[in-house]
Amino acid sequence: MKDLKLFIHKITHWEYWPFDLVYTPVYFVWFYYSFKAKSFFFFNAANPAIKNGGFLMESKKEIYDMLPAEHIPLTLAFYKNDSFDSIVKAMAAKGISYPCIAKPDIGMKGLGVEKINTEEDLANYINRIDVNFLVQELITHTNEVGIFYYRYPHQKTGCISGIVYKEFLSVTGNGKCSLLQLIEANPRYQLQLPALQKKYGTGLTRVPHNNETVNLVPFGNHARGAKFIDASTWNTPALETTIDNICRQVPDFHFGRLDIKFNTFAELEKGGNFSIIELNAAGSEPTHIYDPKHSLFFALKEIIRHVTILFEISVENKQRGFNYLTFKEGVQMFKDNKLQVKKLKAY
Repeated sequence: MKDLKLFIHKITHWEYWPFDLVYTPVYFVWFYYSFKAKSFFFFNAANPAIKNGGFLMESKKEIYDMLPAEHIPLTLAFYKNDSFDSIVKAMAAKGISYPCIAKPDIGMKGLGVEKINTEEDLANYINRIDVNFLVQELITHTNEVGIFYYRYPHQKTGCISGIVYKEFLSVTGNGKCSLLQLIEANPRYQLQLPALQKKYGTGLTRVPHNNETVNLVPFGNHARGAKFIDASTWNTPALETTIDNICRQVPDFHFGRLDIKFNTFAELEKGGNFSIIELNAAGSEPTHIYDPKHSLFFALKEIIRHVTILFEISVENKQRGFNYLTFKEGVQMFKDNKLQVKKLKAY
């Protein structure tokens, strides 16, 4: 009965449907724009300074290096075969202490992202990960948003096209129920149970104190159980100016989403006391569509709106002299991505 209820929840909430099923209508729009651009891989020109325009296989470290240093976490990049001792020494020299965050340099959907609490955790991560990875300081700001930004090349300033607020996968104790029972009481959380059992094991039998909040997944990732809430109405001229000032410092950046952690909206709006966790470029989704209140029709309309903007920016940049990926390069990108996904899922 429990499995049946969960199955019904999944099929009645489109946000859990397979990606290809949701995006089927979008593919026809993509083919139309590909025909107009005479290239399936026109998106590369949207953000010429980022590998593949940031659609797939881009390095997070290379993007961090383009962002203002005061607005990103302390970050170190390592090869998958770097020794444990050399990594620990580099962290100490950089001032990155525990807890910290480890994640693939080329990643997707939160795969391979872990909170590292001890040297033992770090050693386990190094032994398991089969791709190059980053180690970052843990940003302790309590809130996280994803802000979608775009700027046409002929425009001096850009704008915000959507904001998503992220509720982490956390439970509040009542002094009676175990973590497992609290997780099973929420279908969104129950869908994450296999991953949580793998991570916490018998720790899920713990009974949190009354009103104790336990953050089980400290990442604002939809695939890892976070709830996405459309906060696009939070946009203000001041916030738009702050985001535009940052994005215009990134060479030839025109289209993408900034995932930002912050404490108060007033600070974020004024441009202070926040950290950019990631900048996702041409492959970004307008993730405010995943608010449970939104219909699939709303989501498709927003996705197509953003694909249209991506196409228009790419064409304009092509006219400025930035080439699209060749067919051979585009096919190789997808092959490389398929292999990367396989390695990340193996983790």
